[in-house]
Amino acid sequence: MSENYQVLITGANRGIGLEFVSQYARDGRKVVACCRAPEQASSLQALAKTHTNIQILPLDVADFAQIDALALQLKDLKIDLLINNAGIYPDSSTDDINTNDWLDAFKVNSMAPLKMAMAFAPHIANSKLKKIATLSSKMGSLDDNTSGGSYIYRSSKAAANMVMKSLSIDLQPLGITVVTLHPGWVQTEMGGSNALIDTKTSVTGLRKVIEQSNLNTTGQFIAYDGQLIKW
Repeated sequence: MSENYQVLITGANRGIGLEFVSQYARDGRKVVACCRAPEQASSLQALAKTHTNIQILPLDVADFAQIDALALQLKDLKIDLLINNAGIYPDSSTDDINTNDWLDAFKVNSMAPLKMAMAFAPHIANSKLKKIATLSSKMGSLDDNTSGGSYIYRSSKAAANMVMKSLSIDLQPLGITVVTLHPGWVQTEMGGSNALIDTKTSVTGLRKVIEQSNLNTTGQFIAYDGQLIKW
């Protein structure tokens, strides 16, 4: 990969997003780290104080006008890699489905990654690497669902998977590679303390997957350990 490539990361204030920022910044990459409330992102702010190659910008991915405004603000920036990391996990059970929560999950988990990709497609197409990586989950795999439940999260991630598959076809003429990622069960606020791996293990693996992705593999759904996941 190019030594000076530019990475834009959403949901960069904690968990997997923060670890992406940390690893790429430590390797000398230029990072645009986006989150809803930068003034409250103490860990991200501390990281930016030790790495001058991190630029922190406010972005709520559920606000599509904000996405358009950011794309315009960064219109002259060539973005080698867009990482759609921001996501939410509303609780849901069989007898208690909150329709507003469901709509929120679809907007953040399924629609926002597409909006980000389309808004920043010109920035990405003008770069050297031309890659889009979206964090999904095995919980969005129909094939992998053997336990049921989690209706809102599962359906929103399944939708995200389909969105990225279609996007991989539509952006291929621009030379843009699209990869959908399963980070594993990670010890984050969302994943919980009983999760199997830490953020460092997950992101280290995900970066390898991103690096190895290309136009010949565009549209695939791959886990942090390199395993191809069935839809």
